[in-house]
Formats: sequence, structure tokens, C-alpha cells
Amino acid sequence: MNGLLTKARQLHDLLFALVSYAQTPFLLFVRLYWGWQLAQSGWGKLHNLDKVAEFFTSLNLPAPGEMAVFIACVELFGAIFFAIGAFSRITSLVLTVNLTMAYVIADREALLSIFSDPDKFTAAAPYNFLFAVLLVLIFGAGKVSADRALGYLVEGRGRETSIAA
Repeated sequence: MNGLLTKARQLHDLLFALVSYAQTPFLLFVRLYWGWQLAQSGWGKLHNLDKVAEFFTSLNLPAPGEMAVFIACVELFGAIFFAIGAFSRITSLVLTVNLTMAYVIADREALLSIFSDPDKFTAAAPYNFLFAVLLVLIFGAGKVSADRALGYLVEGRGRETSIAA
């Protein structure tokens, strides 16, 4: 029986050592795909500021014109930083706050249905973006990122720094 447990543990360790190789390409894919999508959203907002300001006015937000410019810039430039993995955790934190506020202000009904109707919660516009930025906030940008490159430049060696961690 002990030999069977040892063999099971070895198989487990081997399997998850192989699976861990998928972390960097997965994080790269998440950053590039959802960063591109969010950058397009920010770009669209920048080119339709009147409509965005009108929407923000309908939500009774203060200074809707200035808020439209601010949110569009946060989405566009934050998404570019997110996609390339630059200052990834700080960028992800800013985008997390932005997307959480999108839920609270614009999709409150979907947010409040998180437990009663999870399909409504996950179908809301901010969900996929929020999930992607939370992944990078929690796990970092991965080995293929501007954070890692900056770590090489600052540290002068391959050791992962607090920026990339």
C-alpha cells in the first residue's frame, strides 16, 4: 500500500510540474487578449466622449464630461500597460477598482444577483475584464512581461523582483 501511495504522489508531482509550465503562456494570453479588448473599449470611449458623458449623466455621476475622459484614459492606457505586463499589479489594482465601480454604478442589478442569479452576474459587461485583471493582480504578469524585463534591467540578473512577483 505504501508503494502505491508513493507512486501516486510521484505521478501527482509530475503532472503538476508539467501543468505549471502553462502558467506563463496562459498569463500572457490573458493579458494580451483582455488587454486588447479593454484598450478597444477605452479607445471607443475616447472617440465617443459625448455619448459616454451622456450615459454618465444618466447615472447621476458628478462631472460626467471629465469622468468620461478619465475613465476612457484609465481603460485605454491601463489596458496597454496590462497587455504588456508593465507595473502589472498596480495596473491591475487600478483596473479592478474601475471595473468594480462599473458593476456598482452601471450594473448594480447584475452585481446584486451574484448569488441569486449567477448567470446574470457573469453576463454583465465588466465580468470578463474583472476576472482577467484579478488573475494578474493575484498571480502577477508572468515571466514574459515588461515587469520581468524591468527586473532584469534593475537587478542585473534573472531573479524575479518584487515588481514582477
